[in-house]
Amino acid sequence: MIARLLALLLAVSTSAAVAAEKPNILVILADDIGYGDLGCYGATTVKTPHLDRLAREGRRFTDAHSPASTCTPTRRALLTGTYSWRQQAGSSIAPGDAPLLIPVGTPTLPSLLKQAGYTTGLVGKWHLGLGPEGGPDWNGDIKPSPLDLGFDHTFHMAATGDRVPCVYIQDRRVVGLDPADPITVSYKAKIGTDPTGAENPELLTLKHTHGHDMTIVNGVGRIGWMTGGQAARWKDEDMADIWAAKAIGFIERSRERPFFLYLATHGIHVPRVPHPRFRGTSQSGTRGDVIHELDDTVGQVLAALDRLKLTDNTLVIFSSDNGGVLDDGYEDFGPPGQKPNGVLRGFKGSVFEGGHRLPFIARWPGHVPAGTECSDLIALLDLPATCAALTGVPLPQDGALDSMNILPALLGQPHDQPLRHTFIAHVGGTAGPFGIREGKWKLTTSGGKGPRDGAAADGQKKTAGPQLYDLSTDLSETTDIAAANPEVVARLRALVTTQREAGRTRP
Repeated sequence: MIARLLALLLAVSTSAAVAAEKPNILVILADDIGYGDLGCYGATTVKTPHLDRLAREGRRFTDAHSPASTCTPTRRALLTGTYSWRQQAGSSIAPGDAPLLIPVGTPTLPSLLKQAGYTTGLVGKWHLGLGPEGGPDWNGDIKPSPLDLGFDHTFHMAATGDRVPCVYIQDRRVVGLDPADPITVSYKAKIGTDPTGAENPELLTLKHTHGHDMTIVNGVGRIGWMTGGQAARWKDEDMADIWAAKAIGFIERSRERPFFLYLATHGIHVPRVPHPRFRGTSQSGTRGDVIHELDDTVGQVLAALDRLKLTDNTLVIFSSDNGGVLDDGYEDFGPPGQKPNGVLRGFKGSVFEGGHRLPFIARWPGHVPAGTECSDLIALLDLPATCAALTGVPLPQDGALDSMNILPALLGQPHDQPLRHTFIAHVGGTAGPFGIREGKWKLTTSGGKGPRDGAAADGQKKTAGPQLYDLSTDLSETTDIAAANPEVVARLRALVTTQREAGRTRP
């Protein structure tokens, strides 16, 4: 008891001292990078020297999770600290013309850090909607937007590279828009006379494997319909370098005071169109080449921190929005030698571990113990509570409802109790399926859906009911032991219901 009290006092005193320093905070969120996609997590057919450096100089987590196995709900939970399924209804993958999916006034990670005196910035993929119901005005001021959720400066895309509109947005305006060529976007009906993939397959440089009728933009079929904005449209192969340049520019302009930068890369989401200098550089086809490109983006930003002498006073966190996936709509993946999720079962879009267990690396020289590994259960939605503790900002009672303070795990401080006791994974929407963790136990509330559950690839039999796994001995989720442990199944099913009905998990 005395030892536990001493450990608690040490953690509190250390956290208070850290909060007084207010380090810069850089969160790099990759897209569709799986647990096995980095060298420091066991990849052999791709090279990730900059991310491996981050792991050598920081702390690598082995039980970190995205709050969902698709991008939109993960990003909403990361920024709000509340499971996405507790919030307003929304698609697991929002269309490019969705309205803003986080209500203005919601406590968010950037709004909390603004209270601590931080300059806040967003660079990269947003994918949480823009504007009011009915979608934004692409040809005027776009509001509400991330600027209304705590960000001071933004340079972002609306959704994903395979969804229109294919333009960059700086603060509230589309970059490079010509008033004489206004933008129109629709996800309901074809508009205008732009070529489509179904009608003009000869114009496609990337073949869409699902045969959808899509707008062709820069030789790539995109979901949804778009006309106008010809001068504003991006070039896919330049995107990674533009994100890096904009991130570095924000850091240079903000270095005189504490800053928070949320760098949400497009890599390695489809369509995968690497810059020519990365083509053919990996042993895993185009998918491996864009992993190299992602690593280069990280390297450029780390080099800027070094050049500006900000490395020692910057907490860098790298992770991904969900697990890896191969065929996500385009023929742009290579030989199967590279397993995106390593030994894990499942892919993006599954509640099996491959859908949501992620690489997670933290570095802050002199504070985060270098070259270490942590097996604590953590989730991306823990970042708001953790950054609030780091900077001395109190969490509001009505915000960050499921966010836990994992600062002791980041800093390697002693703690004899789990910082996060349970975790609920889901695909998207509000109905499930769900997967719940409690210690070594993992229960899925229904069987995996489609090929992404890994059953076909692994030769496993799919079942429709709840499945129970002991992850301490079966990380690959090969043996369902629900029938042998009915009491555990009953307890975990009741726990899912209790946590959903309680409206929060944070005390």
